[in-house]
Amino acid sequence: MSQSLGKASVRPEKPVYILNSASAVGTKEGEGPLGLLFDKVGEDDMFGCSTWEEAESTLQKDAVGLALEKAGLSQEDISFIFAGDLLGQSIATSFGISSYQIPLLGVYGACSTCGESLALGTMSIAGGFADRVVCVTSSHFASAEKEFRFPLEYGNQRPLSATWTVTGSGAFVLGSEEVMAESKSSGKGSPRARITGITVGKIVDYGLKDSMNMGACMAPAAASTLEQHFIDFDSQPNCYDKIITGDLGKVGQKVLIDLMNEKGYDISAQHMDCGIEIYDGDSQDTHSGGSGCGCSAVTLSAYILKQLEEHNWKKVLFMPTGALLSKTSFNEGKSVPGIAHGIVIECV
Repeated sequence: MSQSLGKASVRPEKPVYILNSASAVGTKEGEGPLGLLFDKVGEDDMFGCSTWEEAESTLQKDAVGLALEKAGLSQEDISFIFAGDLLGQSIATSFGISSYQIPLLGVYGACSTCGESLALGTMSIAGGFADRVVCVTSSHFASAEKEFRFPLEYGNQRPLSATWTVTGSGAFVLGSEEVMAESKSSGKGSPRARITGITVGKIVDYGLKDSMNMGACMAPAAASTLEQHFIDFDSQPNCYDKIITGDLGKVGQKVLIDLMNEKGYDISAQHMDCGIEIYDGDSQDTHSGGSGCGCSAVTLSAYILKQLEEHNWKKVLFMPTGALLSKTSFNEGKSVPGIAHGIVIECV
């Protein structure tokens, strides 16, 4: 039986389970509305390190360690780890999780990396190539600002369309149906949720060049993936309790809703954005909201999966979005292409 569906989607023959997960975040995220839900909140954003990049690596290491511990597993139980971040050559990942000595498949989808890693991890298990995998990603406000925009010492002013890069890392342990049953029988607890579908996004470029308005740059890609998902799965917005983008923020949310209305889909009742949820827009001064690889990852682990576990939601479409720029492409005057990957997650 083929597990491919439509033009760009996958429906696993058997569900792949999120056995457990963990989130580690910085101080600002800990002060936000989801603060009490995160597994670890740093006392400061250096996390005992001497550089921002080392701090981000520590976030990944901590998130993976916590996820394995919560799942009752060791690194020897994991077949592969799918991991990535925003920094050049994915150095937060390579320095962060090298000590685990788990076979690594590095991925890069900008802020959509959580979705990409979950998609690849799910396909590897559904295809019979692995029993258990870990998917992890991270971002750090200071390391990302230095990589993509301006050193913090500049004190530059940010326009209202700008988003605030989340300091955080989310890690997820995925397992097959057989592993899930074994885990439950051995007293390691029930899985948090199950993954039942994937829609892989394509690069969409509307020619926008404003790196301080990432939401508008990424929204067309989110609309493209969402429309393709509805077509491939023969579904409608009301098939989901929530349609959750990663980090469009307030500006990008408005653009996405308008684009989907043009395509004949009203998602206004179901749409939620992790970048809007993670900060208090009134008191935390993050302008349009949050962004970064860690934004959707920690929100999924701490908040979205909790809603599914408690059966407040039964089925969601989790769709992180990414802006595929670099400091080189920006300085050469290139536009900011976007991409988004959709993951169907259901309660158990």
